[in-house]
Amino acid sequence: MKLADIETFVVANPPPRHGGRYFIFLRLTTACGITGVGEIYNATFSPELCASMAVDVFGRIFEGSEPHQIETLWRRTYGAGYTQRPDVTVMGVLSGLEMACWDIIGKAAGQPVYNLLGGLVHRRLRSYTYLYPSHGDVYPDPDAPNVYNDADLAAEAAILAVQEGFTAVKFDPAGPYTIYDGRQPRMEDLTRSEAFCRAIRSAVGDKADLLFGTHGQFTVSGAKRLARRIEPYDPLWFEEPVPPENPADMAEVARATTIPISTGERLCTKHEFARVLEAGAASILQMDLGRVGGILEARKIAGMAETRSVQIAPHLYCGPVVAAANIQVAAASPNFLILESIGQFDGPYAKFLKRSFDWQDGYVLPSSEPGLGIELEDAFIAANPWTGTDLHLMPEEKTVWA
Repeated sequence: MKLADIETFVVANPPPRHGGRYFIFLRLTTACGITGVGEIYNATFSPELCASMAVDVFGRIFEGSEPHQIETLWRRTYGAGYTQRPDVTVMGVLSGLEMACWDIIGKAAGQPVYNLLGGLVHRRLRSYTYLYPSHGDVYPDPDAPNVYNDADLAAEAAILAVQEGFTAVKFDPAGPYTIYDGRQPRMEDLTRSEAFCRAIRSAVGDKADLLFGTHGQFTVSGAKRLARRIEPYDPLWFEEPVPPENPADMAEVARATTIPISTGERLCTKHEFARVLEAGAASILQMDLGRVGGILEARKIAGMAETRSVQIAPHLYCGPVVAAANIQVAAASPNFLILESIGQFDGPYAKFLKRSFDWQDGYVLPSSEPGLGIELEDAFIAANPWTGTDLHLMPEEKTVWA
């Protein structure tokens, strides 16, 4: 069984665009006709360039290779050009190619990937969702009251999520993230963050955990100030409170609060996560399967975390192929905590797949279908080409305090 062909797809995510502006999918085909799908999570370059990178790596390293040789293919890509260090773009491309190989391996074996990773540990996976607007686009008018800046509207959205079955909701009211992070939170950021936690905790009581998100906006002292303001509302986590470059800084925040620290969406490979674990910087790891290095690398990180009583909560701000890979790793990991979902995996998001995920009463039920358990819906993909120029995520390019 040899890898013979690659197709790439850069697709626009239709409104309300939950999960991002666009997705980068790929499909590998073997000489004997077995196909596997993958997804690249990369926000650094244009998606078209990232897709071209995948074609380049496939042609140089994967084409003609046996898809079972995950470790060798991984090392050849990681070591290409004698770089051998975490590179967010290389790892995004490798992640997509690697998960497609796993999809092929599972289909060839007639087994879901989780059975090839040690077997099913969790028959259902607790999931959480962001608090999204009830109507309209995910990017509403920032000057008008909306679920991202109004605590009462956020509390109403939290009640609806609990009524749907969710037992955890995430929100990030701590202010804009910029290319100049970290910084001290403004007083308005502190006040808004506390108001969100107070209103949502009052609305949901003990029916749901609060997941307080940030994007590494703050200095160590600023993160400590914010943690003190929200600590009385007992969030399940305080996500990426400082920029991800220095785990020692994050560890100082972790020591200063009783709120568990979570991190990992911007980290690549076992090496960067090892530094987090060594520093005691976080007790919840949020690896993104479309960026971290793929399924095997995520499984290694989960095993490393298990030795430190650290749990995993796979990150998802991308498309449904990464979601499928997250499900496989989560289902096979004893230290799984909770899975990020895009709502109930419904609406336009679900239409990229021939069959979406089985979400019931706040839980995802892992599929018993072979491989990743999904197939791309080519007609919907063809009907939604990406034609924009923005990146997947767009931080502010000016200082907040100017």
